[in-house]
Amino acid sequence: MIPDYACIRKVSSFEELVSTPFSDGVNAHCWERTLAGHFSEIVNCLNIHDEITTLDEEDLHSLQLSEAGKLARNILIEDQRLLLEHGLSPILDCIPAYPRDPDAGPVPTDVYSYHVDSATVETDTYLCSYNEISSEGLRNEEALRRVDIPETRAAILSKYGGQDNDDFIAYLKENFFDLHYSPVPNAQPYSFGLGNLWRIATQYPDSPVPPCIHRAPTTQPGQPSRLLLIS
Repeated sequence: MIPDYACIRKVSSFEELVSTPFSDGVNAHCWERTLAGHFSEIVNCLNIHDEITTLDEEDLHSLQLSEAGKLARNILIEDQRLLLEHGLSPILDCIPAYPRDPDAGPVPTDVYSYHVDSATVETDTYLCSYNEISSEGLRNEEALRRVDIPETRAAILSKYGGQDNDDFIAYLKENFFDLHYSPVPNAQPYSFGLGNLWRIATQYPDSPVPPCIHRAPTTQPGQPSRLLLIS
């Protein structure tokens, strides 16, 4: 169940999801849904264990599925159609695991770290998890930018080898350190849930709300791959 947090607005249709502006601190809109169909059957048929694989409609139609699997397939295709018709560029991925930051240092910058999406122009992120485990969100008041934590900033500065000036700020941005967050003690992350289609705010100039802090769920070896739609 999606929590009743002030930063989340629940909507009842795709039209409401895409048309309702972010305002008054609300930086996540959720079209809460209970989906029929057997999405895990699709994952099992794909048999993907090593690399993230992007699926198109042809890939989905090539699968031999039960009636429950066909129902899940139809939903995956329909969700992409909705986003495409709204002028978006959805991608459906089958994800065994995301690559880890090989040299995390003081600030890990992979998607398992709490982070915000950023852009130079107004845009949003859409995403839906269909099986297994879903993405997680974190309220802005329960998070600190890692680069604003004195010990972390000092460690980055030491690695940088210069002064804490405009060039250092540019270095933080170039390496995406400024987009990653750490939960405060006793923070309560929330699950995006399975089947729900989310629209979350990104960081861009003059955004009316703070960006939505989120991360990918941690996957364990041997765990089935995830189906994730993102745009």
